[in-house]
Amino acid sequence: MRAARRLGAMIAGGLGLAALGAQLLLPRLAAARISSRLAEYGGVEGVQVRARPALKLLWRGADSVVIRAGELSLSLPEAAELLSESGGAERVRASARTVRLGSLRLTDVRVSGDPGEMTATATAAAADIAAALPPGVQVELLDSEHGTIRVRVSGGLFGLSASMDAVAQPSDGGLLVRPEGFLMQAFTLRLFSDPRVRLQAVGASADPAAAGYRLSVSATVG
Repeated sequence: MRAARRLGAMIAGGLGLAALGAQLLLPRLAAARISSRLAEYGGVEGVQVRARPALKLLWRGADSVVIRAGELSLSLPEAAELLSESGGAERVRASARTVRLGSLRLTDVRVSGDPGEMTATATAAAADIAAALPPGVQVELLDSEHGTIRVRVSGGLFGLSASMDAVAQPSDGGLLVRPEGFLMQAFTLRLFSDPRVRLQAVGASADPAAAGYRLSVSATVG
């Protein structure tokens, strides 16, 4: 009887040590894996992963993930892929000083997410927006409400050389730019579409301190 109790205590102690080891080790391994993944796109300054119990990480679940990055450079499809990979975390908080998204340079980028939903904000300097546009094209923010952005576009766009107002708005999960005016509907452009990230709203406001605009996007992920 004593031997059985002793064996039971040893097994319980071993399981306790194994659980403690997993709680300490698995979040660090998960953080290292995320750091390595993000390092493909630039400098990662820190990753923190929390999970209780830690064993949920074996199924790519986590209570929270916090990421700090310096400068990142990636395409829109790559950004959509990274966002979709974060779906196993209950809470995601990420920040980067600079992100070059395609040809557009963004600063003070912040992403927050809960299961299935993501919100991102970033600052775009007027000079960086001008550098990302085709030569001779200028864009001026008119207003932003109800999840859409209205701009005035001047120069050669939509096959014309003129000045016109246009609306950027989510449509079927993607992002459309639609010139205002009945005769201009044929010139609608789809700027983004990815089944892994479905846009719900976009926004923009003037940011005098940055000589540019503060942009926002909300989306469902998965």
